[in-house]
Amino acid sequence: MEQFVKEFVTIIRYEKNLSDNTANSYQNDLKKFIEYLDKMNVSDFNNVSPELITKYFEHQRRIGMKSSSTARYMSTIKNFFCFLDEHHYIEKNPTATLTKVKITRKLPEVLSFNEIEKILEAPNMKDTLGLRDKAILEILYSSGLRVSELIGLKINDLYFDDEVVRVLGKGSKERIVPMGSSAIHWLHEYLIKSRPHLADKNKSQNYVFLNKRKTKLSRMTIWKIVARYSKEAGIQKEIHPHIFRHSFATHLLEGGADLRAVQEMLGHSDISTTQIYTHIDRQYIKQVHREHHPRG
Repeated sequence: MEQFVKEFVTIIRYEKNLSDNTANSYQNDLKKFIEYLDKMNVSDFNNVSPELITKYFEHQRRIGMKSSSTARYMSTIKNFFCFLDEHHYIEKNPTATLTKVKITRKLPEVLSFNEIEKILEAPNMKDTLGLRDKAILEILYSSGLRVSELIGLKINDLYFDDEVVRVLGKGSKERIVPMGSSAIHWLHEYLIKSRPHLADKNKSQNYVFLNKRKTKLSRMTIWKIVARYSKEAGIQKEIHPHIFRHSFATHLLEGGADLRAVQEMLGHSDISTTQIYTHIDRQYIKQVHREHHPRG
């Protein structure tokens, strides 16, 4: 059974150009499913029934699996059994009659523009690391980058004349995202005044943002930077780097940006993922109405 999983993951990794993280997620999802089958004394995928798969998801829900995770697991298992069926490894596909899991999506938390401004003003721009942190916060908000995209940026990804940044997103998909004038200014300042003190041609590998060890930053460092300056700015919410991405998208839509354009900038393959920000926008409009309309 493990051999079928290995073959499936190898094929989709190259057919869909998946990142290592995504391919590993597929493998881990199927590993958990096989562990469940083993507990149920099932050692052949031909003996897996729709009822057994349904019981598996009922079990997962009982132990606290969220609907978003359930939907991902369901998608993985359906794709896997389609693969087994197409290659004639099984006689019948047990997932053919299973329905999609409805995802209950929580609205992501966002920061107001004033809160963003306070955080952006918190770093000490006269300090080497403070100037670096200022540039990091500016580009996070200006271009809505994921943490992995930010730490992976290289010098040749920055096109200052065109005011854009080249981003390598999920599944190694490349996209071009605009940079705002403020982000461009502080990136320039960092590259001229701060980065030369952090760079080492043998260690830095042309990465934009570097640490004291002269290598690229870790995800945890970005989390700590965001948490530190949010606290210094007096923001009471629990802040994480992705909240800058949520705020970037929400503020664009509040300003009248086209949904498709925001989808392109975020690098979402499905517009339904971007549409969640329209719900936030509507909430904002309702809040404004309640606060300012005489009969709100």
